Amino acid sequence: MSRTSYLNGIPGEAGLPLVGKSLELLRDPARVSKEMVSKYGKVYWSNAFGRTNVTLLGPEANEFVLMDRDRNFSSKGGWDPILARLFPNGLMLRDFEDHRAHRRIMQVAFKQPAMVNYVEKLNEGIHQGLSRWKAQGDFKFYNAIKQLTLNTAASVFLGMPLGPEADRLNQAFFDSVQASVSVIRRPIPGTRMWRGVQGRKFLEQYFRGQIPLRRGGQGSDMFTLLCNAVDEDGNSYTDDDIVDHMDFLMMAAHDTLTSSITTLIYQLCRHPDWQDAARRECAALQLAPDALPYEHLADLQIIEWCFKEALRMNPPVPSIPRRAVRDVQFGGYTIPAGTTVNISPGYTHKMPELWSNPHSFEPDRFSEQRAEDRKHKFAWVPFGGGAHMCIGLHFAYMQTKVFMYQLLLNYRFHLDDGYEADFQIMPIPKPKDGLPIHLRPLEDAA
Repeated sequence: MSRTSYLNGIPGEAGLPLVGKSLELLRDPARVSKEMVSKYGKVYWSNAFGRTNVTLLGPEANEFVLMDRDRNFSSKGGWDPILARLFPNGLMLRDFEDHRAHRRIMQVAFKQPAMVNYVEKLNEGIHQGLSRWKAQGDFKFYNAIKQLTLNTAASVFLGMPLGPEADRLNQAFFDSVQASVSVIRRPIPGTRMWRGVQGRKFLEQYFRGQIPLRRGGQGSDMFTLLCNAVDEDGNSYTDDDIVDHMDFLMMAAHDTLTSSITTLIYQLCRHPDWQDAARRECAALQLAPDALPYEHLADLQIIEWCFKEALRMNPPVPSIPRRAVRDVQFGGYTIPAGTTVNISPGYTHKMPELWSNPHSFEPDRFSEQRAEDRKHKFAWVPFGGGAHMCIGLHFAYMQTKVFMYQLLLNYRFHLDDGYEADFQIMPIPKPKDGLPIHLRPLEDAA
């Protein structure tokens, strides 16, 4: 009997011995999806990253898995083989009532009073960061925005500037994320997984040492809020909970946003008409160019369209795994209990049935006139959906708008003539060469 006979006739293929489709997915996940769909349709199995996966593609599949009205799928079971050694017990790695209970406590850190305070910190941190960029002029954008988002995350999340630990923290997050798609899944010394596990140990030690300083404190940073958060029933977090949530939240806040803003800047460099339109929108507010007030976030509609389009083109989480907790039916197949199931925002976001010119940067596809994202309510899913919809999605919009507002009103930016970026898609999209750009003060470029 074959290893996959339990899949009840679902079509597919294993790929190479031992590594399966892992190397192909790391090189070009879009090509793998296209080839598999052409052979087997939008439901198929394959082997990758040490396990057999059933992939379900398209907006109907996204809705079926993410809404999960019958609680058929475990998010923890899907993410644990990838992240358990690296970001254990984060919100994404919890299920059902446990997830609901932890999310209720965490909500205090994402309510409006907290968000207003975060905007103030973001404005200050981004202004300082952009002032340093001015002196550089020509630099690799991905590296620079990664450092800037880490620094602003330290201010917003920790309520303190990073000291000598900054480079080590950044490296620890980087090692942990890279280890998540390591072909070798055991932490053998010298491997990516080993470096990721060492990074996790450093992060845990760092956060645990900070907790006694925050308990009972009055700070408005996210760390202090989580240390003192209590839901309406009096439930609060243990020290272990806080370590796990802070580790995961800071990774998500600076790695995924770094990726998305990099795609946005790349596309605005390639489409200066949209860069100019966004700049005019910012200037029309007639406010100081070094700070965007919270009450004006909603006024930046063009920037929001551009950001949504960047998220469509390169979703920061290209694939979302779950594990079936019971036998389920989809697409004419029975998916057995215990099966790992993947959906792909990256595939759905390029489907020509949903998006006109899907490989083109056209932010107005999110306008009321075109509204392509409304062809199906799960056509655009960069933040997931259902009970596990990203709790930080409004924070992501907020930080992006503050950053773009200050950048656009103070600088122009462009690429070398003829330059095209080559993006690594897994585990989180990023340009392989760091995206070299040219930044010029607005008055010099006029």
